[in-house]
Amino acid sequence: MTNKRQYAYAFKKYITKQVGTYIVQALQAIKQRWFISLFLVGVILSVAIAACSSGNVDNAGKTSAASGGDVNLTFVSFSVTNTAYDRIIPKFVEKWQKEHNQKIVFKQSYDGSGAQTLNVIDGLEADVVHLSLALDINKLVQTGFIQPGWEKEAPNNAIVTQSVGAIATRQGNPKNIKTWADLTRDGVNVLTANPKTSGGARWNFLCLWGSVTKTGGNENQALDFTSKVYKNAPVLPKTARNATDLFFKEGQGDALLNYENEMILSAAQDSGTFSYIVPDVNISIDNPVAVVDKNVDKHGTRQVAEEFIKFLYTPEVQREFAKIGFRSVDTTIAKELESNLPKIKTLFKAQDLGGWDEIQKKFFNEGAIFDKIQAKKS
Repeated sequence: MTNKRQYAYAFKKYITKQVGTYIVQALQAIKQRWFISLFLVGVILSVAIAACSSGNVDNAGKTSAASGGDVNLTFVSFSVTNTAYDRIIPKFVEKWQKEHNQKIVFKQSYDGSGAQTLNVIDGLEADVVHLSLALDINKLVQTGFIQPGWEKEAPNNAIVTQSVGAIATRQGNPKNIKTWADLTRDGVNVLTANPKTSGGARWNFLCLWGSVTKTGGNENQALDFTSKVYKNAPVLPKTARNATDLFFKEGQGDALLNYENEMILSAAQDSGTFSYIVPDVNISIDNPVAVVDKNVDKHGTRQVAEEFIKFLYTPEVQREFAKIGFRSVDTTIAKELESNLPKIKTLFKAQDLGGWDEIQKKFFNEGAIFDKIQAKKS
């Protein structure tokens, strides 16, 4: 009987100990989970507080203008504007710093206008684009980067620089080139960029075509004339800048087609090495500027981008464009400087040739007139 009592007592003691152990372990588990829960709540609150206090930062980690930190602005333009923006951008950076106590860091890219358009579509996150022609802006509209109606968001239908077509010749003009028609003569080697990649080259093409159709000729005559000019152009560089370098630095070609402003700039740098002609039948080369809506909204840079575009229309900046040969879109400045530039007798616009959508379809799409002209050369 005694053994049974001892056994029962031992068994009871064992059960009590086990139950106590389980209770302690359960309490510890609860306490641990409670601590973890509190810890997680603390982490979440910390992240939320940090997010609220960190300023306006976009998905790409770029600080917006409203945050007070440095602002990164990506600016994309066509090749021949590079020299102008070397002067203009530092002025805007200084102005913004003075007025907003904020530093702007510009990332700049210069290439052929058509190539730049593709670069933006392929991922170059431009905040502002200044391109050679409205066609390229319209491509960014079609791909969702820029909202329709962009031309109403800036003065002068968003045209910020203007020029006309010109022909550079070797010093003294040994081939006696005076008009567009002279480019068809045998033995005249013509340099112009490729219209497939260069906005400037498209303008060159339209100069040639319109010199016929806007002076009484028909389209068959224009096709024959333009074909003869391109037959004399065996090399078509990618950009207007490439064509200029081949002419001036490599000594290639008898005649170079390019913007008047490029001729003026080159003449200032290489005085006495070449001549140039501005034919009195010419096209108004209108270069537009636009905010890239998709990217500025992503980056938080809309305010800075819009202010930069406004700055480009100020007399100070328009004078900078004029210094390197652009025809100013500021009427007062244009009037002041008109005596320094050749007068144009017959000036037509892209709209007079059907507008850029029609021009692209008719001349530059695959299998269109330009491709047919090139096929004749081979």
